[in-house]
Amino acid sequence: MLAAALLLPSGGTVHAEPTHYPLALENCGASVTIKQAPRRVVSIGQTQTEILYALGLANRVVGTAVWFGPVAEPYEAVNAGVKRLADNAPSFEAVLGEVPDLVTATFAWHIGPHGAVARREQFSGLGVPVYVSPADCVGKDNSAPGDGVRTRPFTMDLVYRNIRELGQVFDVLPRAETLATELKAREDAAIASMAGRPARDLPVVVWFSSRDVKGDAFVAGAKGVPAYILDKLGVHNVIASDEEWPLVGWESIAAADPAVIVLVRMDRRLFPADDVAVKLDFLRTDPVARRLTAVRENRIVVMDAAATRPGLGTIDGIMALATNLKALGLAR
Repeated sequence: MLAAALLLPSGGTVHAEPTHYPLALENCGASVTIKQAPRRVVSIGQTQTEILYALGLANRVVGTAVWFGPVAEPYEAVNAGVKRLADNAPSFEAVLGEVPDLVTATFAWHIGPHGAVARREQFSGLGVPVYVSPADCVGKDNSAPGDGVRTRPFTMDLVYRNIRELGQVFDVLPRAETLATELKAREDAAIASMAGRPARDLPVVVWFSSRDVKGDAFVAGAKGVPAYILDKLGVHNVIASDEEWPLVGWESIAAADPAVIVLVRMDRRLFPADDVAVKLDFLRTDPVARRLTAVRENRIVVMDAAATRPGLGTIDGIMALATNLKALGLAR
């Protein structure tokens, strides 16, 4: 168990033991040794970057990459002074060029068995430890190329573990405990806001993007972050696949006839359907999609990409979707 350090509501403080180095961690099936508090971190993934900022560690971050949208508002100023290596996946050479003593990643597809940036062993062979978010590997199989398959549902406990483990790595565990506690309180408040207003188990689909707008869609699977949000609000994900973001044809989506379609909004432009305007145009003009109940009755909700990633924005996603369901009159 980690020693707890929590800012109590009464104003009292429980003090934690400082981190003793070298620190040994089990991370995504690998043993990681941190020799001292890192001073030069490259963060590959917006959610990991924002957690580092929230822990007051922006001055340790020497490079970032993989951005789906603007940085969260509280961190705009500090982020402006941090080098962005790439909007999407950076090269292995670009990461090493910053001489990091730690590399963090949100997703195993960037640093993992099929790493788009590199394999973990390529970094560890050079003496650079890697920390990948537990939310992308605990209860998840990343052995095949792609976004992975969930063997157990995502929960926010994995994000809280992520925060606390980074608190240990950087010897800022009191800050980490405070952040995790505050996030849990916000999550509880968002869920409570729907109490007494059941959404009647509404069928919902979450559309992330598509390689070809008229082709199959990347939609949220049954056990990932969006499914967690839907479950907490009492609505039903029409997609049963355990894949993180399965490709599903519109005929199959039409057969489920979701009452609400959630469109993911992002700044990334890797695929044409990354653009919400493109998604909307397709829904309103495609002969199959335009017949969906959600489209005919204009029950289309836009959710920021940050809400669909395992991080600080997940809580905002719960709150935003609850608000939108109420506005549509779908939550009593």
